[in-house]
Amino acid sequence: MSNTGRRGRERAATDQDIRRTARALLVEQGPEAVTLRAIARELGITAPALYRYYGSRDDLVEHLRADVVADLAAELAEDISQLPDEGALQLFAICKGFRRWALTHTKEFTLVFASPAGDAGTRLDEPFGKIFLAAAGRVLAMHDLVTPSNDVVPAELRDDLTSFRAELLAVLEESGATFPLEKLDLGVTYLMIQFWARLYGHVTLEVFGNYPIPFSKPDVLFDAMLADLAREIGLSID
Repeated sequence: MSNTGRRGRERAATDQDIRRTARALLVEQGPEAVTLRAIARELGITAPALYRYYGSRDDLVEHLRADVVADLAAELAEDISQLPDEGALQLFAICKGFRRWALTHTKEFTLVFASPAGDAGTRLDEPFGKIFLAAAGRVLAMHDLVTPSNDVVPAELRDDLTSFRAELLAVLEESGATFPLEKLDLGVTYLMIQFWARLYGHVTLEVFGNYPIPFSKPDVLFDAMLADLAREIGLSID
């Protein structure tokens, strides 16, 4: 084996150790515990040695976020793999799976979805965004939804929504979704933003215990919220 090949394998193995250690610190202690110094201490190396692999803590954390998001997407893909190829059924299964994951992976949820720079999970081109939008695309293709008309979209939001719509179309087309492009107008784009805001807001409040009153049966509250979302757009998830 050449020295170059050996060094490449050693580097890959060390990188895996670094990310595995970072993930363990995240799960055990939270995002603030993921520092180059702490990782170096756990691995028995010097902190400067880590700079051969990552230029900064932010660089490492970005890779860690990507690992977490990939694992989340894989878990959700497994959830829907046994379901019929029906957009609404899969979309709401993804919503339920996202909540379950968030409640059982609170530190990872905090890093990806609830930290100032934690946008990896919600970027359209990330694994979670892709699986969510692929299901949404199937809903658009297979159902006649009750959606807002373009006229109800606030004028001040239209430029932003127009840009977002272009991103949505690119990701949906890349996913292989086939649907009439005219279905994804500004009204539907506006609806998708509101749908995500309500889902994300509910899950975030529940993860951090910030509801104004304690609920003895939070599952019922979440399922009722999903039923409301479905009913508002003319779907049933019973």
